Amino acid sequence: MYQLAPNIDLLFTEAGDAADRVRAAAAAGFDAVEMWGPTGKDIPALKEALEETGVQLTAQLAEPRMQFMIPPKNHGPFYEGLDAGIKVAKELGCPRIVVGSGTGFGGRKRQDQLDELIDIFTQGVAHIEGSCITLVLEPVNIRVDHPGALLDRTSEAVYVAKGVNSPNFGVLYDLYHSTVEGEDVAAELASAGSLVKYVQIADAPGRGEPGSGSIDWAAKLTDLQNSGYTGPIGLEYYPTIESAKSVRRIQELVAGW
Repeated sequence: MYQLAPNIDLLFTEAGDAADRVRAAAAAGFDAVEMWGPTGKDIPALKEALEETGVQLTAQLAEPRMQFMIPPKNHGPFYEGLDAGIKVAKELGCPRIVVGSGTGFGGRKRQDQLDELIDIFTQGVAHIEGSCITLVLEPVNIRVDHPGALLDRTSEAVYVAKGVNSPNFGVLYDLYHSTVEGEDVAAELASAGSLVKYVQIADAPGRGEPGSGSIDWAAKLTDLQNSGYTGPIGLEYYPTIESAKSVRRIQELVAGW
């Protein structure tokens, strides 16, 4: 059975601050949550809530969000942000930090930009060596949510991950983004294989809870299972109804596996 991790920046907002959202998620039957960046959160209070409930924080975002390809190129803030992120991740017991590609630069060949990402993240992995934290690279859709993003294809994130070639670097496969881009979910998961080190989901269209769009969730969970992925699944969606009700369908589906 997959471990589900609701995103506390989007779900259980009815409960109050981040710490109380963790408690609300635990009350709704979850033993894991994910979040976006640490900025703006009371980290000691969040740590207390996680320890109190026994809930695992599965992933957090790297800050600041970087535009790697746009001159003048100064990647120092990215590596400095990793230092700060690692400190928070260790405090909260979080094993993953999500990184993105930033926007592409129209004046350069795409291949050159992908190769530069390999260099950037290879240095990033070396920078955090010994932390036991995994960086996961997320490709996103450019059709609806992230126009201009460089990485919009799962295969290109896989290319970068293969180039980095580290057990502490992998791909975040977001089924919503992949679906919006028109990708074949089963094929992308099969091609990525063990490089997929985290998964997020939302329904499409709309990016709401499973059941609010047109995705066949039983079929997609089968695709995920067939790919060999056994890690947690982040619920990164915008609920269209009260949070505790919005999670029930996916909880019921996963409970049957």
